[in-house]
Amino acid sequence: MSSAPQGTVLLTGVNGQVGFELARSLQGLGKVIALDRGKLDLDNPDAIRRIVREMKPSLIVNPAAYTAVDKAESDIDAAMRANGEAPGVLAEEAKRLGAALVHYSTDYVFDGTKDGAYVEDDAVNPQNVYGKSKLAGEQAIAASGCDHLIFRTSWVYGARGKNFLLTMLRLGAERDELSVVADQIGAPTWANTIAALTAHVLAQGVRADRDWWEQKSGIYHLSASGSTSWHGFAEAIFAKSSLAKKPAVKPIPASAYPTPASRPANSRMSQRKLFDAFGIEPPDWADALDLCMRGL
Repeated sequence: MSSAPQGTVLLTGVNGQVGFELARSLQGLGKVIALDRGKLDLDNPDAIRRIVREMKPSLIVNPAAYTAVDKAESDIDAAMRANGEAPGVLAEEAKRLGAALVHYSTDYVFDGTKDGAYVEDDAVNPQNVYGKSKLAGEQAIAASGCDHLIFRTSWVYGARGKNFLLTMLRLGAERDELSVVADQIGAPTWANTIAALTAHVLAQGVRADRDWWEQKSGIYHLSASGSTSWHGFAEAIFAKSSLAKKPAVKPIPASAYPTPASRPANSRMSQRKLFDAFGIEPPDWADALDLCMRGL
């Protein structure tokens, strides 16, 4: 990859939570061409190859994904195409061009049985189709041999799209009491945080030579620091919200709220490798939530 910052950056999924924020945070790192699903459909490998070959980017940033975790249980082929096969196609094209690929994965590649925070080389064992499809994407990228950064993140939320934050605010305005799962632990991560930290990393990469990419290529955990339960996250949302009448939030076990897809009980991930490699320390989840809520 060229060390010059003027190269083309191809950004997928620009209308998604993370893609929307990346389109803003990647400014200054090159000419950003941001495409939505209508322009770059992850279901169509031939179209992916054609677009990448036409644009000849020096960097591909791929936040686009199939993210309907429960729907994926009955829509396996679509999840695998978008999350497993498409990243592999992007990686193959990046390798052919001598470009680098940034891709996003998930805490759901783990089974959640570890006592403590997961590190990048812990054994993977996804318990749902979504997690399996994202793991397939990780493996396809690694197998391609392209220069790549895979950022695993968790519990993504933001001011747009479908996410836990917006669901809680909507339900909280309608109901006096909400029941929220209290025995699944993780780090709620603001989409803006993901985009900002990605930009900080890539600001180092665009000024570096090929050796930097070869040395840094791999998987990193990029989520907010600290942890809470979904119940704790909900309580924090309402504490910071401007709702005139705030609902009571009742803690329940995951067994009381069955879903088609199984979720890990422990989604905590260590960000030590991210700090050691790039000198970047993610904010505490509660501090990031405060910033997000101020903007709503």
